[in-house]
Amino acid sequence: MRTLLNLIWLVFAGFWLAVGYAVAGVICCILIVTIPFGIASFRMANYVLWPFGREVVRRPDAGAGSTIGNIIWFIVAGWWLVIEHIVTAIPLFITIIGIPMGWANLKLIPISLTPFGREIVETHRPFAS
Repeated sequence: MRTLLNLIWLVFAGFWLAVGYAVAGVICCILIVTIPFGIASFRMANYVLWPFGREVVRRPDAGAGSTIGNIIWFIVAGWWLVIEHIVTAIPLFITIIGIPMGWANLKLIPISLTPFGREIVETHRPFAS
């Protein structure tokens, strides 16, 4: 089931979201100071390609550097991404087949809001949050 959902997601939303995150990652990696933000963007691009069957968990070893990075990320990009994911999830909930895609879009909010100090792990639950 999650493979089918991932394939549908990839065709209709995942590819374009991943391209957007990858372009942002390339732009961030141009400057040396913003390389950590570029790496976070590449991790998110990987996650949005195939979100079903994976979930975001907080890393126990995340420290003050992650907090500072998350504050900067939130101010510069995080809240824009959250608004984007919410706005695109609302129309997906209108159709029956779009409901899992809407949940996947909402599932992306925690990592797009605060990507530092989190990691993406595999799970056996297709709708893991």
